[in-house]
Amino acid sequence: QVQLVESGGGLVQAGGSLRLSCAASGRTTFSSYDMAWFRQPPGEERDFVARIRWSGDSTYYADSVKGRFTISRDNAKNTVYLQVNSLKPEDTAIYYCAAKYKLSTEYQYWGQGTQVTVSS
Repeated sequence: QVQLVESGGGLVQAGGSLRLSCAASGRTTFSSYDMAWFRQPPGEERDFVARIRWSGDSTYYADSVKGRFTISRDNAKNTVYLQVNSLKPEDTAIYYCAAKYKLSTEYQYWGQGTQVTVSS
């Protein structure tokens, strides 16, 4: 079982930056899990944002955030990060952290989300 807690969201002006964090806990080995960020804009479905392999050596991004967002992880701290730069109003959403065991195909564990609001 993995518990995930996001933090770092807030209100920011367009063009600004934030660093989202997701701390993992539980009777498990964080470094055995692939991690990802998803987001859900108001009134819309939840969409994929970025993912990072359990070893940290591979990342993948949605086209809409490529070049502006960076996912990283610190396995010693059981934490995954999402650096979000050059924010746009359309980035406004609840950002969720998710985890899946490296051999699994679906994300099994989800955090409660952190709100990011970008003003124009």
